[in-house]
Formats: sequence, C-alpha cells, structure tokens
Amino acid sequence: MSLHFEVVFTCFLQDDTPHTVLNTLRWHLGLTAERPNGLDPNEHTYPVLAANPDSHLSGGDFASLRRQSRGFAAGRELYAWGLFSRNYWLDDEMGELVTILDLLAPHIEEPGYGGYFREEYDTEPTVFTFENGTYGPLKL
Repeated sequence: MSLHFEVVFTCFLQDDTPHTVLNTLRWHLGLTAERPNGLDPNEHTYPVLAANPDSHLSGGDFASLRRQSRGFAAGRELYAWGLFSRNYWLDDEMGELVTILDLLAPHIEEPGYGGYFREEYDTEPTVFTFENGTYGPLKL
C-alpha cells in the first residue's frame, strides 16, 4: 500500500527569472501542453504540479504562476512571479520534489519559507525553505 502526500509550493520568483525556467514551470503546472524544447525527459518525467481534477485533497489540487506587483521602490513598481501549487502525490513521486526545488532555488526572490509536504494523515508538515540559491535540508 502506498502513502500519499500533500505537497505545497508557495513562493515568489525573481522578475527576471529566465523564460526557460518559467516555461518549464508552466509545463509542470499543466498550464501548457507542450514539453519545452531542451527539457530532459529523464529529469522532468511528467508535469508533477498539474492540478488533478480527481484529487483526494479537500478542496482539490491547485496550480498557479502569475506575475504580481510586490510594491514600489525608488519610484518604480516591483514585480515577481508568484507560484502556488498544491498537489496530492504518491510516495513514489516524492523524488520529484528535488527536481522542482532545484529548478526554483536559484530564482527565489526572498529567502525563507517555500512550502511544505506532509503525509496525508500527519498533522505536522515538513517545511522547506530557500536561501542562497538552494533549499533547506529535507527528511523524506
């Protein structure tokens, strides 16, 4: 019998995040059907962040990536890419967590909280954080 996990990513990416990274995220989120050119199918096997309409999570899966205003500084408006996804994963899929974290970490706008995962019956999530182009230690 497999374990199931709720996996949540919630962070801002830098406004100048490369288009290749944004296109890869859009594909993973299910926002575009075509696999981006040059994306290694052995590393990015399928769109792991796409919302499943038959999800077993209360309220369902969710996937969003959008450019958002982050306020004003030095007389100009600041923007970043807001990412939010919530998915129901099997334990066999948890290795994909590192693939997504590796994709995001170099482009995080502000260090700190980036999301969490938890086994569906656990009450305590495992939080992951971003700092200095990498992410905090994970205990899978």
